[in-house]
Amino acid sequence: MAPMEVFIYPTAQTAADQAADKIAESLRRNPRLVLGLATGSTMEPVYARLVSLHRDTGLDFSGCRTFNLDEYVGLPPGHPNSYRYYMEQHLFRHININPSNTHLPDGMAADLEAECARYEKLMALNGGIDLQLLGIGQNGHLGFNEPLSALDSRTHVQLLSGATRAQNGPHFIPPAQMPASALTMGMGSILAARRCLLLGTGEDKAQIIAEALEGPRTNRIPASALQQHPHCIVILDQLAANHLCLPQNLLSLAQTASLRRE
Repeated sequence: MAPMEVFIYPTAQTAADQAADKIAESLRRNPRLVLGLATGSTMEPVYARLVSLHRDTGLDFSGCRTFNLDEYVGLPPGHPNSYRYYMEQHLFRHININPSNTHLPDGMAADLEAECARYEKLMALNGGIDLQLLGIGQNGHLGFNEPLSALDSRTHVQLLSGATRAQNGPHFIPPAQMPASALTMGMGSILAARRCLLLGTGEDKAQIIAEALEGPRTNRIPASALQQHPHCIVILDQLAANHLCLPQNLLSLAQTASLRRE
C-alpha cells in the first residue's frame, strides 16, 4: 500500500489552487475522467480555479463525467441550498461539460432507498470513480457519513447529526429550514475510488484533521478510514496543519513540502 501523501501550503488559496491543478492534470491525462465532487465553502476556490483554467487554457470537460457525494433530502434542484444548485453556480454552467454527464443523488425521489441503489449502479456503469475530491466536516465526516457510520457502507439515507446541522444551518434562512437528512455516498463508495484527494483549510479543521490522519482508524472519525486508502493525497493550508505532529521548521517550509506517512 502506498503511503498517504500530505502537502502543506502557506495559504488556503494556494492549497485550493494546488487541488484544482491536480484535478486538471488528471483530466488532461484522461479526458473521460470520472470525477467525484464535493461541495461547501472549502471547494469554492477549487471550482473557481478550474473555471479559470477552462477559460484561459482551454481545459476540456466535454468528456468528463461527475458524481457528487451527496444531496439534501427534500430540496428540488433549483433550491438555492441544494447541492445541484451549488454545482451549477460554481462550476457546471461555466465549463463545457455535458449536463447529462453531471450526476447527483435525487433528494426528491419518491423512493429514497431505490434512488440510493440507482446511484450506486450508475457509478458502476460509468466504471467507478477515478478521482474523488473530499472535504472534511468538523466532526470528521466525509460526504454526510456521520460519526459511527459503517466504513463499508454504500450510498444511503443519512440522518444528520446536531453538529452537522449547527455547521450547515446558517446557510439556510431561517436555519431551521435545513433538512434533517441527506442522501450520501457511503464510506465504502468513497473508499472504492481509485484515488482520493482531501482538501482541508482553516484553523477550525486543524484538530479533526490531526485526529483523522494521525489517530486510530475508527468509525467515530469517518475520515480516518482514508489512512487505509491505497492512493490518497491530502492538501492542507498551514492553519489546518497546525495540530499535526510535525516539527515546526517543516511547517514553516511547507510551500513545497511533500510529507509521506506510513
